Amino acid sequence: MNTSPPRRPPTAAYADAAEAAGRAPSIHNTQPWHWQIHPDRLDLYADTSRALPGTDPDQRMLLVSCGAALHHAQVALHAQGYDTAVRPLPEPDRPEHLATVTITGDVPVTAQAMRLARSLRLRHTDRRPTVDSPVSAEQFEELRRIAAAVGVHLHRLTPDQVTDLVVAVSHAEDADAAEPARQAETHLWTGPSRPAGTGLPPEVIPDRRPETDVGERDFGAHGTLQPGGGHDKAATYVVLFGADDDRAAWLRAGQALSAVWLQATAQGLAVLPYSQVIEIDGTRAMMRRILSHLGQAYLVLRLGVADPEHALPGHTPRLPFEQTATVDQAAR
Repeated sequence: MNTSPPRRPPTAAYADAAEAAGRAPSIHNTQPWHWQIHPDRLDLYADTSRALPGTDPDQRMLLVSCGAALHHAQVALHAQGYDTAVRPLPEPDRPEHLATVTITGDVPVTAQAMRLARSLRLRHTDRRPTVDSPVSAEQFEELRRIAAAVGVHLHRLTPDQVTDLVVAVSHAEDADAAEPARQAETHLWTGPSRPAGTGLPPEVIPDRRPETDVGERDFGAHGTLQPGGGHDKAATYVVLFGADDDRAAWLRAGQALSAVWLQATAQGLAVLPYSQVIEIDGTRAMMRRILSHLGQAYLVLRLGVADPEHALPGHTPRLPFEQTATVDQAAR
């Protein structure tokens, strides 16, 4: 049954959407976005003060992070009964201006829109190994359709391709360990001196390296999250990919990441991104070969069911709204 919430001023709707977008996933929880709220639109900008020049020198993961925030904002607006249009990269001479969102009309608020809005609050990165409950073909097919609706492909890795992924992850970890700048950034955003409201606290990092076939990122220190007894034997590994390797493509990849992750959350699935194989040129090329050169790999995701007998990881902190959004004086 469709419902229609009370009509609210567009400025308030935009502000609510920008606040909801603050829950989006981002590399090392850097939250590298800033919103400008106007009476007639919502503008998304990259906040390069929270970029990672050592880990993400070409800002691919920054764009994926901002694309996820963009999609989160769209989901929040749809749950308020608004249809939206997105104009990506609207100012070629201002590359930091990533997108403009405008309300184009009213839409019924469907049960699916409300489920996705609920997933905004529940979604989190789950670094616990998965248990022996597999992802069904129907669940994957739904996720594939959702990614395709954003213009991004979702490929389920075969067992042989997962073996190749193990090698790629191992190479990425070796390359990471050999780069002091990357190590310093990881320590900054996961250590006790991480900027307030950002980074990864100990409660979301396993207290030991999980015993899994595909190794997880080594943060250089142990957290307090108990990984549980799973071994990822039934996990599904998928790759978001597409034909292009430009800024618009990586922004779109972030939108697809959000769309897939929110739906997976609604399906009861745990999600863990493997961005380390994308951050490094050599392993990104390996991922392209795994895809038989059909496209550019944007992100690898592990999907599965987390061990229900162990405590859920905590949510990562978030910056206050005032630090990630500016309200146009004309909108006040």
